[in-house]
Amino acid sequence: MCSTGNSSELQPTSSDPALILELKTRRPPSLEGRAGCETWSVDFSPDGAWFAWSMGHGMVWVVAWPLDSEDTQNGDTDRADKSFSCGHPVWGLAFGPKPPKSAATTCRDKKPPKGHKNNSLLLATGLENGVIKIWNVLTGDAVFDLHGHEGVVRHLVFPQNGTLTLISSSRDKTLRIWDLAHKGKKVQVLSGHKDWVSCCCVSSDCSMIASVGRFDRMVSLWSLRSYTFIRNLTGGAHKTLYLLSSCDFSPDGALLATAAFSGSSWWIDLWDPYTAQKLATLVFIHSDYFEDYGQNQISAIQFSPNGLHLAIVTDDRALRIWEPGKRGMVMQTKPDRDSNGLCCNYHPEGGVVATGTRDGHVRFWRAPRTVPSLSHLCRSILRHSVSTHQMEPLPLPKRILEYLTYRNIPDRLRTGCSSDEDDWET
Repeated sequence: MCSTGNSSELQPTSSDPALILELKTRRPPSLEGRAGCETWSVDFSPDGAWFAWSMGHGMVWVVAWPLDSEDTQNGDTDRADKSFSCGHPVWGLAFGPKPPKSAATTCRDKKPPKGHKNNSLLLATGLENGVIKIWNVLTGDAVFDLHGHEGVVRHLVFPQNGTLTLISSSRDKTLRIWDLAHKGKKVQVLSGHKDWVSCCCVSSDCSMIASVGRFDRMVSLWSLRSYTFIRNLTGGAHKTLYLLSSCDFSPDGALLATAAFSGSSWWIDLWDPYTAQKLATLVFIHSDYFEDYGQNQISAIQFSPNGLHLAIVTDDRALRIWEPGKRGMVMQTKPDRDSNGLCCNYHPEGGVVATGTRDGHVRFWRAPRTVPSLSHLCRSILRHSVSTHQMEPLPLPKRILEYLTYRNIPDRLRTGCSSDEDDWET
């Protein structure tokens, strides 16, 4: 065991071969298990050099990654663990854009150039009272607060274009787009959801925002360029009663994954965000639902950095990794009924997935490292800048066009049953 500070500890374990380490909080016994101790959000910095998680009771802990780095062990103050006291429960957090290369501190080159100090990495924290606090990661200072939301700030995301633009979703039924370069004084409000907005994400070309409403069952697309509503995606879930929980764009922006759950099942829909066509559906049926009510909800989903896999966290604390286009999971950890899984996040370089739990802990899992095929790499590069509407008129063979537009996914999925009597359908 190696200590990572006064408020947390790192514990290796052999209970699951995919589990690398578990980060546990050191809180007073009087606070264990009480409401407010949940890890609602985790995130890696864009360069992969830092990891942050909301450890409950208004505290956020930031540690240098990897956790056993030489700088941390040698007492480098710039790379020391940091804690931020937010005063209210933290529901969402996100690192700001990657600093300029000349100032960036990366895993491979951890020390900034001589005479220069990297102090520009920001961390945004969304609080239960609707306030968003912006922190300077290296100095530990609170930079400024953003006011406007009237409910829990459930999710935060920075676009990948390097600008100081922050998108937030809230239980007040709105999304807000903040310009941090002007300390949030310039803000755009996106209204249209009829209930809580549980999650939002941004396409890789920074042209679209997707949001899901937990109770209004709406999947909405918005323009990040004009700040206007584009469309709602319909025809996803066929149940009359279901809840939407999460969404994520693929790294090339050509796919949008949304997660929902209802009764004894949960499912993931894959959409073409340009045409609003539903391309595929993965359905998982829980056979022990009536004995274990509430333990089958999808909490979060996220595409891997190379776009080959989709990480899925459910309330049984298990991590499942699905390769779109194949039946079953390429990885599934052992369920743990003692605590619920709430969030997940891939390391920017892949290979590791962090998951947060209801008891305020964080687990790091070894994720599959699949080498992308040349065809997949070509498709990803092409689709990053070419929309479906631009692809369809091209004089390409049908098979190639279907591959480039992901229309071949349903053909490769078949109804089946796993060894645990789980049903997969399309």
